[in-house]
Amino acid sequence: MSERRISQRVRVNLNARWEGVLARREGTICDISSTGCFILTSDEVEQGELVRLEIETPTEGWIYLWGEVVYLIKEMGFAVHFTGAGESEQAMLDLLLDYYGPEETNEVKQS
Repeated sequence: MSERRISQRVRVNLNARWEGVLARREGTICDISSTGCFILTSDEVEQGELVRLEIETPTEGWIYLWGEVVYLIKEMGFAVHFTGAGESEQAMLDLLLDYYGPEETNEVKQS
């Protein structure tokens, strides 16, 4: 088993708003873990930039986090490593991850 990732990622489709040095924009989070996420957006940010992130939950609540842009793919999106969350935000993030469950192998589940 590869030890490349410390945290399990889950695939999601969550609305997000983010605010950086130059702009306040919206995007879609396509995967998330307890330590970061990837945001689909055509808006540009810079590697190393600190952003304030707002994630809409399935119950229409919001989680507010701070993160650092760790890499970007031009006109596709960027990855954020979470750098700050209050106790309640961390608890909400943990609940969100539990709700979506860990990403498993690409096998199709039979019902």
